Amino acid sequence: MEGTPVAVDAVREVGPETVALELETPDGFDALPGQFVLLRAVPGADDQQADHDEDDVVARHYTLSSSSVEDTFELTVGVDPDGDLSPWLADLEPGAVVHVEGPFGEITYEQDRDIVAVAGGPGVGPAVSIAEAAHDAGHDAVVVYQDDEPAHVDRLEALEDAGATVVFVDEDDEESLREAIEDHLEDGQLYAFGFHDFVAFVAETIDEAGGDSDEALIENFG
Repeated sequence: MEGTPVAVDAVREVGPETVALELETPDGFDALPGQFVLLRAVPGADDQQADHDEDDVVARHYTLSSSSVEDTFELTVGVDPDGDLSPWLADLEPGAVVHVEGPFGEITYEQDRDIVAVAGGPGVGPAVSIAEAAHDAGHDAVVVYQDDEPAHVDRLEALEDAGATVVFVDEDDEESLREAIEDHLEDGQLYAFGFHDFVAFVAETIDEAGGDSDEALIENFG
């Protein structure tokens, strides 16, 4: 199987049908908030390091949701009960092995400026990691998060208690999302993470509000 074998350190529930998969950081893995990895595994196999038929290997991209990768790094996984990989990942025990490739991606945060992170659904993972990295570096952070069943609420509330601005928006409330983006358009480097329709709406709102969506760092999850 391609990729580097890494051990699972912990799996935690962080929201409805959402887990955080914490993995031990392999040698030479130097990722920044905003980047992603390709995770490979053979769900159900006892030995993930054995030779497997490639037809049995399931691969998915996941964006980092930890602000650093010093000893471990975190991936936030939305669990689809009918999915090929996510239910198996959610049930892993510490010491289990998966394979990762990367990091990949040019959307990064280097702890050098104030940020505004706009997240839809699973985009909360990279959004909260960038906000935490900004706060740790002494910069201001804004998170605008649209989801009816939010994840990472404890981390978002901790950021808010520490002085960050966190705006929760209901899933179908486009007007509140538009207003939140407009209100914080000039408050820092703008990031957006989510599926196509969400990030397209964010880009359109930025342009309509007088900003430039080409200067925003936007990750489209497909």
